[in-house]
Amino acid sequence: MFFLAYRLSLPKIQIMNENLLPAFQRLFEVVHELREKCPWDKEQTNESLRHLSIEEVYELSDAIMQNDDHEIMVESGDLLLHILFYSRLGEEKDAFTTTEMIESLTEKLIRRHPHIYGDMKLDNTREVLENWEQIKLK
Repeated sequence: MFFLAYRLSLPKIQIMNENLLPAFQRLFEVVHELREKCPWDKEQTNESLRHLSIEEVYELSDAIMQNDDHEIMVESGDLLLHILFYSRLGEEKDAFTTTEMIESLTEKLIRRHPHIYGDMKLDNTREVLENWEQIKLK
């Protein structure tokens, strides 16, 4: 986040929760440790995790439909675990790093929001969605 703020010459973005980065670092470390030491985690592949990821998305969807904030938090965390696991697998294959994944997403969000990070003026959701589709076509 700080790198993004610096590159865009925006005011320094402040993280409202000072525990966020240490918590994320700890999660990242646990995912890597489990992959190295847990027999089940060692065996997993993109393909073996696929159906489990789909199941987690359905569980999150159910929590959203039930308007259950606690379960939304829990299921979102489960999805985050899967994302970090896929990035670990990508790192092991030298396909991509977690940093590259995050930077790619950040750049895509910036590119698809020229009304925020550029000179374009969009006044409503309809215009934003129309522009989003035009950008995706490019």
